[in-house]
Amino acid sequence: MSITASVDTTIQLIARGELEGDTCTPDLVEAPWEFDSLLPSYGPGASMADPIPAAAPRQGELPEEYRTASPEELHDRIMAAKATLGDRVVTLGHFYQRDEVVQYADFVGDSFQLANAAKAKPEAEAIVFCGVHFMAETADIISRPEQAVILPNLAAGCSMADMADIDSVTECWEQLEALYGTEPDAQGRVPVIPVTYMNSSAALKGFCGEHGGIVCTSSNAETVLKWALERGQRVLFFPDQHLGRNTAKAMGVPVEQMPLWNPRKAFGGNDVETLSDARVILWHGFCSVHKRFTVGQIEQARAEHPGVRVIVHPECPMPVVDAADEYGSTDYIVKAIQAAPAGSTFAIGTEINLVQRLAAEYPQHTIFCLDAVVCPCSTMYRIHPGYLAWVLEGLVHGEVLNRITVPADVAVPARVALERMLAARPDTTMAA
Repeated sequence: MSITASVDTTIQLIARGELEGDTCTPDLVEAPWEFDSLLPSYGPGASMADPIPAAAPRQGELPEEYRTASPEELHDRIMAAKATLGDRVVTLGHFYQRDEVVQYADFVGDSFQLANAAKAKPEAEAIVFCGVHFMAETADIISRPEQAVILPNLAAGCSMADMADIDSVTECWEQLEALYGTEPDAQGRVPVIPVTYMNSSAALKGFCGEHGGIVCTSSNAETVLKWALERGQRVLFFPDQHLGRNTAKAMGVPVEQMPLWNPRKAFGGNDVETLSDARVILWHGFCSVHKRFTVGQIEQARAEHPGVRVIVHPECPMPVVDAADEYGSTDYIVKAIQAAPAGSTFAIGTEINLVQRLAAEYPQHTIFCLDAVVCPCSTMYRIHPGYLAWVLEGLVHGEVLNRITVPADVAVPARVALERMLAARPDTTMAA
């Protein structure tokens, strides 16, 4: 694969002055284990300024042999471990993962596709999930109980998922029940249905399962919202306000009927009249990667590249989605580029690792990221070949490291919410 596909290489070249460009922080040149022993943080990248829960998982010190090994040595050790383990282990890599890790993945995709890939390998003893914490949790929920789901670096969380915690959502729910009551209307619709984005903790998926709610992905959010509004007078949507707003707006819900619930404010920062008129109540959460994209960036792309096709992710703010030509999930973006005639020009509003990989894989097109500043997902960046070699060699020696286990009292209702999502199929066949 071309060197331009590697964001990590790009960052190193910029830091050495061998390539023009800017990064969002000089800390990106450091190895991720440099941040393992510090206070809880998401690490360098898009989420570095986001507050992190004090109880967020932390990664212990990676053994020195993996920290000091050369890329070539890590490659040989990973390949040897995979060869020894064979079908006993399946390695999954998210679209946003660095190329230096994705190259070892048996399957590459988004969180929903990878969860399905894990489910499709029931014979594997272990699933090594090169993604973030909520993805590994979902894989554990839908995989066989005997299978071990492993996250190579426990510090690979998700700042957006952390913006909605079970205590805050439960408190919000209790206040909404006090306002709306619990009795259904004449059409049998309950006052409110909870909907959580896949990018959320297992606890919140379990909450939805217990309260008649459902999970959504970035590609089936409209289908899920329709499902919810057929059963409820309104929806509580968390944790990503932008996906909820963009989806509901496209369905014809007025923005005025989509108040924002800020858990740090009394009554979410709303009054009774506003909440009484609400159709979709949006949680005050966001993705720091997609929040970086702006209308100004789109205008600049159009000025510099006449005829450019602008596609952004629905986690982007509403003005950005409105200004783009199209919006869709990561899989939508990939398929749009695959189907385009040679010589097309794309400006993409999503995580830089995927954008640079697509640019390298489809040289017949001009593909670039809307944001000229290189700023990867902080938590995806925490996964490195050193951690992958460590957990794979642990399996070779009979040791399961960094296992992610969802307690049964959470997993059972979370599975219910996920199964509801799977039953509410969109009109298209595109994955999440």
